[in-house]
Amino acid sequence: MALVIAGMQTGYAAQITEQRKHVRVLILPKFEVGAMTGDFPGEAQDFYEEYLMGGDTYTINGCPGTIEVYYKDGIALCLAGQGKVTAALNTAAILSDTGFDFSDAYILSVGCGGMAEGYGILGDVFVISTAVDFDLGHRVDAREMPVGIETTWFHDESFDESAVVRLDQDLTDRVYNLVKDISLQTTDQTVRFLQGEYPDEAWADRLPQVLRGTSVTGDNYWKGKYGHLNALLIADTYHCPDPFAVSEMEDIAVGQAVKSFGMLDRLIILRVGVNMDVFPKKVTPEMLWGPASEDHIASEDSMESVDVFETAMHNCFSAGKAVIDAVLDGSL
Repeated sequence: MALVIAGMQTGYAAQITEQRKHVRVLILPKFEVGAMTGDFPGEAQDFYEEYLMGGDTYTINGCPGTIEVYYKDGIALCLAGQGKVTAALNTAAILSDTGFDFSDAYILSVGCGGMAEGYGILGDVFVISTAVDFDLGHRVDAREMPVGIETTWFHDESFDESAVVRLDQDLTDRVYNLVKDISLQTTDQTVRFLQGEYPDEAWADRLPQVLRGTSVTGDNYWKGKYGHLNALLIADTYHCPDPFAVSEMEDIAVGQAVKSFGMLDRLIILRVGVNMDVFPKKVTPEMLWGPASEDHIASEDSMESVDVFETAMHNCFSAGKAVIDAVLDGSL
């Protein structure tokens, strides 16, 4: 009798395994501007239209609420959400859902961010090799610091295990070599903006390209000189292999969640620059974020992202598509 029961249990387990949706690539954008298709694109729309149109939609329980997973032909996509807490919880909820088989899946985390002044330009795509936490450690108000000291972050080694996610460097190398020569786009208005902001800077006088870099994850949408200097110091303190490239709000969280599932060797992060990590000339915090402000980065007349947002989304998709197609054909 025991053998019969054991056989039934084994057969049931095999049946459940067969019913699970096998995922070869899980795409994790963070937000969409409007609908998933047919309007102004956010981080997800190009990927949805290319790979998920006409597929199935599943609702699963994430800690912040219910989330939707789109699935078709081995490709899954889910909006991970904005901010470290939401992105970590939703990523964990997706990876632990028993309706999907992620046993050999690659995770492609994509999104936009603020490019580091002096390294990237609007429209650049960054292949991320390390994600670091902007918040863990000690920080003071700049007004508390002695005159002449401009960084306000202090390292605390007790946070190091949580504050750094180093992606698989061999995979990062393969991804970068795959996408480094992809042609990226910009706009005439964006070119004029950069030339006006940095008329004497060689780094700003070029077209967008694919670069390697470190992403710095903050719990808030920061901008300005002191944040920029802190981000440079943090990336240097943690001995990141590539320069600070982009500020964002989720990479360290997604990385820690993926790491907890033993999948860090299959995590790929692509970020695209849609604004700067410092304030443009003649632009103040109040102008961007004050009560009377109506500025939004996903518009064609934004004070900080000009008209490049939609173009940048297409740039990120171009690099992401090359990665996804390489996974599907086994060449990655």
